[in-house]
Amino acid sequence: MLFDDTYKTIKTSSEGIFKDKGSKFIAYLYPIRSEAEIKNIIANLKSLHPKARHHCWAMRLSPDRTVFRINDDGEPSGTAGRPILNTLLSYELTDVLVVVVRYFGGTLLGVPGLINAYKTATIEAIKHSEIIVNTINLVCRIDFDHIRMNEVMKIIKEEYLRILNQHFDLKCSMDLEIRQSMSNKISGRLQKIEGLNLKFL
Repeated sequence: MLFDDTYKTIKTSSEGIFKDKGSKFIAYLYPIRSEAEIKNIIANLKSLHPKARHHCWAMRLSPDRTVFRINDDGEPSGTAGRPILNTLLSYELTDVLVVVVRYFGGTLLGVPGLINAYKTATIEAIKHSEIIVNTINLVCRIDFDHIRMNEVMKIIKEEYLRILNQHFDLKCSMDLEIRQSMSNKISGRLQKIEGLNLKFL
């Protein structure tokens, strides 16, 4: 059972291939952080496969998996982007892009054949990838007096917090990454330190 503050994605890109009646479907699976990356990835694949007939794709973004887009790239509506997306849904993956490059083999596959081909190629790419579980993290900034450093570092150590930024002087400042489900507990501990200010960014 996944917690509310975790999500599945992939560690590195991978590929999968499916062939049917002479047509070849090559699925490329990529971890992505933003929609801005998609354009370059597709441009690269088009230069890699200039003779391919279609470059169909689907992507999902954000830990709550609310952002998605699909593109059939000239295939009949609903036969390419949608089955790719549905496969990502069934594997519960997000922050990923799948592009399936199709070489046409001369024989029409029909709607059920196309849906199956795009889905199977995507599954093959997922099978070759390493699925990882990430936590949804919040970032908080704490400001405190230098004499409180030991108290602060003790909590950071005990709670395995990641320090993103730090600035030390008479007044010290740190940006910490805190797992969402632990944020109340940890911010409560930190705020017990005298004179410490905490705000979530």
